[in-house]
Amino acid sequence: MTPDNALSLQIEKYRKLTGEERLAIALDLHEFACSVAREGIRAQHPNATPTEVEQLLRKRLELARAS
Repeated sequence: MTPDNALSLQIEKYRKLTGEERLAIALDLHEFACSVAREGIRAQHPNATPTEVEQLLRKRLELARAS
């Protein structure tokens, strides 16, 4: 299977999902992305408290929205 065929198949499967199923996937992906970002923040700021990590994450999200 080529990458283009795989992408077409994936899109076809997504189109068959209900709105609720698609929303659940989007929310899961968002939470996964936030978890990855938190780990990156912890690596950059090893002494940061959990509250500071969340504040830095919020700043990153705000910057992403602004661009």
